[in-house]
Amino acid sequence: MRIAILSPVAWRTPPLHYGPWEQMASNVAEGLESHGCEVTLFATSGSHTHGVLKSLYAEGYEEDRTQDAKVMECMHISYLMEQADDYDIIHNHFDFLPLTYSRLVRTPIVTTIHGFSSQKIIPVYERYNDIGHYVSISNSDRSPRLQYAATVYNGIDPAGFDFCESPDDYLLFFGRMHPDKGPCDAIEIAKANKKRLIMAGIIQDEAYYHEKVQPSIDGEQIQYIGPAGPAERNALLGKALALLHPIHFEEPFGLSVAEAMMCGTPVIAYRRGSMPELVKDGETGFLASSLKDAVERVDQLKDINRKTCREWALSQFSMQKMVSDYVKVYEKVLSRL
Repeated sequence: MRIAILSPVAWRTPPLHYGPWEQMASNVAEGLESHGCEVTLFATSGSHTHGVLKSLYAEGYEEDRTQDAKVMECMHISYLMEQADDYDIIHNHFDFLPLTYSRLVRTPIVTTIHGFSSQKIIPVYERYNDIGHYVSISNSDRSPRLQYAATVYNGIDPAGFDFCESPDDYLLFFGRMHPDKGPCDAIEIAKANKKRLIMAGIIQDEAYYHEKVQPSIDGEQIQYIGPAGPAERNALLGKALALLHPIHFEEPFGLSVAEAMMCGTPVIAYRRGSMPELVKDGETGFLASSLKDAVERVDQLKDINRKTCREWALSQFSMQKMVSDYVKVYEKVLSRL
């Protein structure tokens, strides 16, 4: 099977620090390559794959701000579509814009919907319902207006996440510095339990960070270490007593939640979005209904078996399972041609 993977061009694929869509495009590409498929990854030329890499640009527009994002996106997408006949399947990880080529190319397009930035983009998906082959990344992130081929959970490579049975005594916040991710709530949870909190992630909302988060960072109890690469992420997640994930939006899928559990680390998350699908309440962490509830759950972490967290993550969120599920989607799509 010849598969073209269309990755975004905001960041390198896989990203060095942040870039969840690029990370998933990479995981799918590498997993399919190991599965025996012929894979071509369309991404920036600084990207890495064991398959074939095709690119028009050296760096992503978030890495080199002198570039025009819209121009890059149009050129990148059309570059693949002009070669569409070379592939059996195009797997789109680039949101709604590639759908506008759906009726102009003969190759079927499978689109993983990594979330809806706005309800305003749904009419684009809706227009291509009949040929779209949409895949949701959680059951919670489905629009009733769209037709779906499947739900496939994001998968991660277990080899990149070491199981840690004996954690250190700190809590971890791993995510964007943005109100949606709840870093201020994580600080309150740590302070109420007199626990050290390590915070890692990019600063996406600078005004929010400087006004609301930074005043609490003392370098001792509350530490901010900036973005963390793969090796550092593995150590941070594995050694944490728990990952705090107090989100303030309906998150389609929490990649750091799956990564934490893959290390054996339980998660304390707010019961929103996909969290009830990711976290087994009372077994791999806790689904809190409020800040007060989350504060009280820290004392109950001793009741969580870290091996159970690892086993759950392996069964639901491994790269191997994700690839197997996607191959089933591809075969289903191709059988209808």
